[in-house]
Amino acid sequence: MSRLTLALFLSLSLPAVASADTLKLYTSQPNEDAQKTVDAFQAANPGITVEWVRDGTTQLMTRMTAEMAAGAGQPDILLIADTVTLEGLAQNGKLAAYKSPEAEGYDAALYSADGYYYSTKLITTGIVYNTGASDVPASWADLEKPEYKGLVAMPSPLYSGAALIHLAALTSNPSLGWKHYEALAANETLAQGGNGGVFKAVASGEKPYGVLVDYMALRAKASGSPVEFVFPAEGATYVTEPVAIMEGAANMDAAHKFVDFVLSVEGQQLVSDMGYIPARNGVKSPEGFPARDELKLMDFDAAKALAETEANKARFAETFGVK
Repeated sequence: MSRLTLALFLSLSLPAVASADTLKLYTSQPNEDAQKTVDAFQAANPGITVEWVRDGTTQLMTRMTAEMAAGAGQPDILLIADTVTLEGLAQNGKLAAYKSPEAEGYDAALYSADGYYYSTKLITTGIVYNTGASDVPASWADLEKPEYKGLVAMPSPLYSGAALIHLAALTSNPSLGWKHYEALAANETLAQGGNGGVFKAVASGEKPYGVLVDYMALRAKASGSPVEFVFPAEGATYVTEPVAIMEGAANMDAAHKFVDFVLSVEGQQLVSDMGYIPARNGVKSPEGFPARDELKLMDFDAAKALAETEANKARFAETFGVK
């Protein structure tokens, strides 16, 4: 190749590289899951490169707010733990509405009616118990029984986002309400830290019973840990790791493609392969998990939960005598 030909080749090829779409993603997925999601999306969309940042949802929101205030840009896509955070952003005009054609595969309760966010998986909260326990609980109400006094551990909604959503759902349920939490406090239920601490307490036998997210118990059971998991009769509460597009996203077309991909059958099969229950109807759950259509989910109103967040935290702290 002559120098002239090579120079012409470079002059034609370099702008093409520079103009390739880049999508900026902020996610609270575990690093391994985030990398798998990005790799699968880029394989399906070879013209798009994803730059991603991983941290806890609260930390990501703090970072994003600071960056936007400093004029340092913003992410195009959010893939974070809960709908309550995104509902707050939507109400403040920070999210772009997008009506994904993939939404037809989902229950209406699992996405924003205006298209501001969409659930990508179901991480339910139920009851875990040690196989050496003397009793097998079947419902949330069972944890209030005198025979469970001092034997139950649960994550604190002052620390865990999933626990805060769990509280919002249970206290809004007519058969449970705040009297359930008052009964748990009177029954000397240990409420502190996050889900990891609860699992360790139950797996070790320190506390025979616990309130826990499904995958921690079901994966551990499959690996031989002495635990069983119960989906309570009243229904399970859940977080959904929703996806959303930021208002003013620099690459709106690429952002639409990302949303469509994670909601597609292919994207939801990836969720199952990672070991989570897919949010999309008709996609098989991981081995050892219940089928999507077998789950009984409790009603949850993200807007109501957002409005009541601080009041719920304050009442919980007062009920359990914690700060």
